[in-house]
Amino acid sequence: MQRPAAGSDALETARAILDDVRTRGEAAVRDYAGRFDQWAPESGFRVPAGELAAAAKALPQEDADAILAAARAVRVFHEEQGYRPISVETWPGARAERRATPIDVAGLYVPAGTAPLVSTLIMLAVPARIAGVPRIAVIAPPRKGQGVDPAILAAAQLLGLDEVYAIGGAHGVAALGYGLAGLPKADRIFGPGNAYVAAAKALLAQTAGGAATDLPAGPSEVMVVADDDADPDFVAIDLLSQAEHDSLAQVMLVAWSGGFVDRVEASIARWLERLPRADTARAALAASRAIIVSVEAEAVDVANAYASEHLIVQTRAPRALAEKVRHAGSIFIGPWTPEAAGDYAGGPNHALPTSGAARAYGGVSVEMFQKTTTILELDRTGAQAIAPTVERLAALEGLDAHRLAMAIRRERAS
Repeated sequence: MQRPAAGSDALETARAILDDVRTRGEAAVRDYAGRFDQWAPESGFRVPAGELAAAAKALPQEDADAILAAARAVRVFHEEQGYRPISVETWPGARAERRATPIDVAGLYVPAGTAPLVSTLIMLAVPARIAGVPRIAVIAPPRKGQGVDPAILAAAQLLGLDEVYAIGGAHGVAALGYGLAGLPKADRIFGPGNAYVAAAKALLAQTAGGAATDLPAGPSEVMVVADDDADPDFVAIDLLSQAEHDSLAQVMLVAWSGGFVDRVEASIARWLERLPRADTARAALAASRAIIVSVEAEAVDVANAYASEHLIVQTRAPRALAEKVRHAGSIFIGPWTPEAAGDYAGGPNHALPTSGAARAYGGVSVEMFQKTTTILELDRTGAQAIAPTVERLAALEGLDAHRLAMAIRRERAS
């Protein structure tokens, strides 16, 4: 079940880029942008507002309607999220509270190197706006020597975003994380990317003064659990819909018989003949696997062990099986629910943990764009009530100033 990206040089490469950017600043950012993107204009990386407006105006109305319809569904789902304020009395005269406030600057990474992922921009921008983030900065890899894909620019305009930068990769993450080359310094960077982007985000989060990250999100992956009653064409195209993302993507099939696997493989071969990104899909399929189980409990064990970014369940009783799975970024139940529906317009977020990180992380949510602050207020009665407990525990730990800070208040209150 090892992921194909695990053996790549992404971590070492990203570390070298971040170290160089931290040392040389904007000069390093511009060097990497010129080398990797052929795009480092003297005027800076920010896309002018006029280009956003022009891209939106040029977008076919049907495409604009689809973007807005998907955003509406994502908004409906995410509006139920967010931290709620808490205020409770923990001791007589002692009130403990929690409040939530948005982060100041959210950095949104929108993959656009091999495909302009308009859907990712929707998935990140909508919860950021619901959370009330005052500044949202989008970075997107430019097409080689041409700037950001117009579809990304149009979507940004439709979503009410005006700060878009034509830069991507590990160098773009570094610029956004450190606040260099005209980009703001993000408090947290969101969004999936290739192995180098994922490595840069992870390293940046461990660096003093660097931006926090949302979750481990590298090359895409899906696991399909399908019994012999499943439609092999549905299963095949669901596997290919992830395989076409990236040559480092991984797709896994869990089945009950070799005969069914053969039918799926035959369907994959037929579908590949029709896909423009067939070469990318074939590269991903080379590191993909079919696992044959004999009973449902084994299928559940495999799903939990793999902890997939996406899990599709196409069995006789899909919901019953899905309810036994504890580790998955997002689950798609039944034959009529392709993962593609979740990628675009189902409502749940498609920015999800990969590489087994679903054992500890969930997908992007409104809460990720917020942070909580706790508040404690004691009156005279509260100080007297809590003091014996605080003093005893402070003495137990040998922290006498802690004990005295409470004791003096108890004495004065009395």
